[in-house]
Amino acid sequence: MARRPIDAARHGRRTPRDFEEPLAPAADLDAAELARRAILATVGRIPAGRVCTYGQIAWIAGYPGRARLVGRVLGGLLEAGSATPWHRVINASGQISLPKFSAGHREQKRRLRSEGVVFENERVSLRRFGWQAAGGESPLID
Repeated sequence: MARRPIDAARHGRRTPRDFEEPLAPAADLDAAELARRAILATVGRIPAGRVCTYGQIAWIAGYPGRARLVGRVLGGLLEAGSATPWHRVINASGQISLPKFSAGHREQKRRLRSEGVVFENERVSLRRFGWQAAGGESPLID
């Protein structure tokens, strides 16, 4: 049985560039690929200087309770040099989820600061910098 794209990525069978494939008609896609595209489209809507949590992205994209799925989808974007603003997604505590002394953590923090996001005690205020999708689609957590 063939693995779904998300499962294949978890087992190292896909490269980060696989997440940047050209769009195919929706009828040709499996559920995991549809989820991936919905997540990336949602992340792409976060404006500069704003952040959103993994859980909020999952909720807005139509996958409530699937914050870890969002993390898996975004996981390869740093290495891929993606234009998707992955750095604007943080955890529900207002912190960067990447290991504190990793290059990815430093890069995410650098990008957020360059957009005017302020860190206080390694946290971002979701009330101040949190993004609310049009119509208040997502619950604000702070």
